[in-house]
Amino acid sequence: MKNIKLAYAGLLALLSVLWWMADPLLPKGYEYFALRTVAINCTGILGIGVMSAGMLLVLRPVRLEPMLGGMDKAYRLHKWLGITGLVVAIIHWLWAQGTKWAVGWGWLVKPSRGPRPEQTDPILRFFLQQRALAETVGEWAFYAAVVLIVLALVKRFPYRLFVKTHRLLAVVYLALVFHSVVLMPFGYWGQGIGPVMAVLMAGGTVGAVVSLLRRVGKQRKVVAEIEELVHFHDNRVLKVGLRLQGQWPGHQAGQFAFVTFDAAEGAHPFTISSGWQGDGRIVFMIKGLGDYTSRLPEMLHVGDSVTVEGPYGRFAFDGGKPRQIWVGGGIGITPFIARLQALAVQSDGKPVDLFYSTSAPDEEFIARLRRAAEAARARLHVLVAAKDGRLDVARICEAVPQWAQADTWFCGPAGFGQALREGFTAKGLASDDFHQELFDMR
Repeated sequence: MKNIKLAYAGLLALLSVLWWMADPLLPKGYEYFALRTVAINCTGILGIGVMSAGMLLVLRPVRLEPMLGGMDKAYRLHKWLGITGLVVAIIHWLWAQGTKWAVGWGWLVKPSRGPRPEQTDPILRFFLQQRALAETVGEWAFYAAVVLIVLALVKRFPYRLFVKTHRLLAVVYLALVFHSVVLMPFGYWGQGIGPVMAVLMAGGTVGAVVSLLRRVGKQRKVVAEIEELVHFHDNRVLKVGLRLQGQWPGHQAGQFAFVTFDAAEGAHPFTISSGWQGDGRIVFMIKGLGDYTSRLPEMLHVGDSVTVEGPYGRFAFDGGKPRQIWVGGGIGITPFIARLQALAVQSDGKPVDLFYSTSAPDEEFIARLRRAAEAARARLHVLVAAKDGRLDVARICEAVPQWAQADTWFCGPAGFGQALREGFTAKGLASDDFHQELFDMR
């Protein structure tokens, strides 16, 4: 989380400073229309800047994963940038349209302005001729962006529709780039803000075009065939074993992939729950949490073809402390299953305590988990909520007296993870020693 917070704050600070250097803060004192111009320019720069950065992340740039802490963190940053872009765009629109309304209602008097000098430069003259069109395009693109971003944030909006409507944001973004390029003050292009905005908008345009052409992650996609299906009814988990039919770069325990079982539904992210043995096989444990995943046991059949894109993620179990504590909440146990398989083949010598907290236990599933833990020489602690109560920091520390000497790895519900993070931090654990998967793509 620290890395994406720094990236988020750093981007806003960079854009703000470069804008301030390019534009006098209040060129005509505190007169309203001068302030309006400054506010529109500032919010315009910030709005298209964060949207461009968000559009770049649509490309799933694996080279940024080490800096951001994983693709799950990149998607959290993408979400923050989208919300920020929405808020800033609303402020930008209010300054532009609110003033026009106030003038129309007689609340403000627009200052008279003499005729503009004739522009002799053909490029600048062309841009001036496009201003009215750019304003109209920007206004309607803003309305579309508000609707599409709000739909993306509403979790009850079906995922299959979200995939389709969210792709339309690429079209809206391209319209906003046109709006921004035409209306950005000409003087900005010769200042530091100009090249930065050019790079951001060029990169965002590439991301938008790639998204519209449905080529995101194209080089990391592999066709696979389902060769095993095991449904654990009690905890509503479906084990899907695949045989990859293309070149797969291999994966580390804790990584995830986007899997397309149904082209109409689109790709869903699932944590890989098997270690890589180089045999072309990969396993996913999928919990029936929503309408789509709940229907998978009836939809899927051995022999079906699917598409796998990845691997992504940095949930890599590479902490520097001499022991580790793992906490899996519900289906959050999946990355730990993959790591147990890897340790069974080659141990790293670190004692491991694995806590599995579930409200829907399945005896067969737990039996398999116990065998995997025994093979990896890890201590397994299973807590069933109805019988054993809630797992908290106090119970973990009681079971592992050497908890201060351990890196803690968590995957599960976000609220559960936040409570554990706060509890361990309160007891003196460094924030960098608590690793959490932010497995939420919306």
